[in-house]
Amino acid sequence: MLHIRIVKTKGRSRSVQVYRYRNSKRVIIKHIGSGTSDEEINALEEMARVFISDYTKQSYLFEEAKPNEEAVLISQCEYVGIYYTYLYDALRAVQYKIGYALELDTLLSDLVVIRIFEPASKLHSIALMETYFGIRHRRQRFYESARKWLDLKERIEKQTLDFAKKQYGFDFSLLFYDVTTLYFETFTEDELRKNGFSKDNKAQQPQIVVALMVTPEGFPVGYEVFTGNTFEGHTLIPFIQSFIRKHLVEHFTVVADAAMISTENVAALRAEKINYIVGARLGNVSAELLTSINAKLPKTDGSTIRFKTDNGYLICSFSKKRYNKDKYEMQKQIDRAKSLLSQPAKVKKVKYLKSGDSNMILNEKLIEKNTKLLGVKGYYTDIEESVADNATIISRYHDLYKIEQAFRVSKHDLETRPIFHFKEEPIQLHILICFMALAVSKHIEISASTSIRAFLNHCKKVTDARMINKITKKEIMMRTAIHPQLQEIIRKIL
Repeated sequence: MLHIRIVKTKGRSRSVQVYRYRNSKRVIIKHIGSGTSDEEINALEEMARVFISDYTKQSYLFEEAKPNEEAVLISQCEYVGIYYTYLYDALRAVQYKIGYALELDTLLSDLVVIRIFEPASKLHSIALMETYFGIRHRRQRFYESARKWLDLKERIEKQTLDFAKKQYGFDFSLLFYDVTTLYFETFTEDELRKNGFSKDNKAQQPQIVVALMVTPEGFPVGYEVFTGNTFEGHTLIPFIQSFIRKHLVEHFTVVADAAMISTENVAALRAEKINYIVGARLGNVSAELLTSINAKLPKTDGSTIRFKTDNGYLICSFSKKRYNKDKYEMQKQIDRAKSLLSQPAKVKKVKYLKSGDSNMILNEKLIEKNTKLLGVKGYYTDIEESVADNATIISRYHDLYKIEQAFRVSKHDLETRPIFHFKEEPIQLHILICFMALAVSKHIEISASTSIRAFLNHCKKVTDARMINKITKKEIMMRTAIHPQLQEIIRKIL
């Protein structure tokens, strides 16, 4: 049986030792350490009890004699690094709240966490999980599981939608729709990756088009992937038809930008009994309608007017701030056109120049047309004024910035692009993981009224210091204090 004793040494120092009796003689098994204060000696005694417990599996007769593994002396420990376990637990807890982690593969949930924490390739992410959280996954397990994860898309979307209903009172009455492009680090096209109009200014590289639907709060509820050369206006109807079929939606209002409006889309939306609010490109309206807008819309700040057209009601508004901005930009372009005309050798195609009989001339008709549109913004809708007045329609359209925020989080914070995958299945899986990470991130932002980046910075301040007890050879964790502000954020998101 092992015992503990405290021996006085030189000066005020005392030594704590673990010993046993052998042949009636005291044999020192382990010198735990030396100290001068009562606090140090108490800690060394606790460490001695831990050593005895591990060395002999010897249990203590009295409760108060049980070892306290948290009582250690820093001088008896070796620092080996830190983990961000608090941040990991917080992000996993949000996944549980949404419903992702209840039935999903742990590796998939952890890939969502690392996508938010530090975006990287899938295999490098597995290495980062061990570095930052002490969680080990076999790389081979990723290859074994990845293919079946793609079958979870509809289930994940449904869970996300159910959470939006419960958490945000989402009722399908209003949805915001937009698309973005994601490019690849290659110049080779295939059936999915195609060259097209790039919103990332990467026209030489193949891309895919990703459509996203969000709630009025900006929380994502659905997405689709289209080939890279798909015109964004051609994505709206297939997406909505798929959304209606999957979720059995009977009626809602979709808000989208001007690229989505066309005679075909309007007809399809009406056939599906879907109300719409979309931006209008006033430069494409007829000369007769343009004349009416110029004559009937008062040039006072905030004034609005409504016209009936083949694309539904056209609502026009006038803004003094927009007028000043439009006028400045227009005059700058006109001045540039005039400057080029004064140097015939340098003339090239610009907005306000056109071909004359023998050379380039100023396009006076276009200048006159655009002058009438200074400060004017247009919106199409099929909603009657008795249901929603002009101000309400305009306000709903301006909320479209929330989907732009979602894309910004996806592209910059989650680094959805560029994509390094080359086959369709890994690409689809990458977008699925990014969609889940976006839902987690947006819930945090909406609930805590803070950016996901600020949230991560708060959580990263809470670290678990990893130390090896030189006596017991066991790893000890010591967590830094949690700031009350972070505790309040966690309370809000959970």
